[in-house]
Amino acid sequence: MDIKSVGVIGAGQMGSGIAHVMAQAGYEVRLHDVAPGAVERAIAQIGDNFDRQIAKGKADAATKAATLANIHPTAEIAAIGACDLIIEAATEKETIKQQIFASLAPHLGKDTILTSNTSSISITRLAAATDRPERFMGFHFMNPVPIMQLVELIRGIATDQETYETLAAVVERLGKTATSAEDFPAFIVNRILMPMINEAVYTLYEGVGTVSSIDNSLKLGANHPMGPLELADFIGLDTCLAIMNVLHEGLADTKYRPCPLLVKYVEAGWLGRKTKRGFYDYRGDVPVPTR
Repeated sequence: MDIKSVGVIGAGQMGSGIAHVMAQAGYEVRLHDVAPGAVERAIAQIGDNFDRQIAKGKADAATKAATLANIHPTAEIAAIGACDLIIEAATEKETIKQQIFASLAPHLGKDTILTSNTSSISITRLAAATDRPERFMGFHFMNPVPIMQLVELIRGIATDQETYETLAAVVERLGKTATSAEDFPAFIVNRILMPMINEAVYTLYEGVGTVSSIDNSLKLGANHPMGPLELADFIGLDTCLAIMNVLHEGLADTKYRPCPLLVKYVEAGWLGRKTKRGFYDYRGDVPVPTR
């Protein structure tokens, strides 16, 4: 299938990044969010990202203008339904995702492909609640989307080969690399990454190391570009907890039990960079460890 128009539902960190790369690749993008002002903020952020790239000589004003011209704020869900490809990039809660796909159902074109950017939830289960499980896939981008090169393609049990090949071609057009993952909890990247982050939180919880010593140990001792607690703050501690819960419930193995300290931070509303506090406090000029 020749994809020309892409609907993105959710204008947060992931949705805005997906809209950015899709529009830059020449797709007509319709961006929707239920939160007032979210789409406008996302478009402004995309412009700011381009300005930084232009300042570094990695982009030019013409590319910025062409990309922004391809992004259309869309208030009505019906306009999203008319797109060739729809990417759901809402919060990592299955009930919300199901509600989104249900609201799209009356407006979908016959050949529209549905996808979810979920980082952990069953694609087969999400697809089964739609009218087109054979044209439904997991389309998992990495954060930050414009920089990270990987996209996980996850087939549900009913996904057909044409749908897979169509999305693989989209990834190639974006200049990114696709990897195929089976539909098991958290797929590949987060199946490996989140238990590492959770173990880092346990290491902090048990007093083995401080926030700084844990992050420095992994950066200098394992050559990681970012420490696991710093990375957790960047991802969002609520997202980390949601994925660990999916792993724990889906695989029924105690090794995936979320650390109580991670739960406590989320209960406190300390979710990382987006709330200015997590394992680091970001309210000053320099991030300061909170433990």
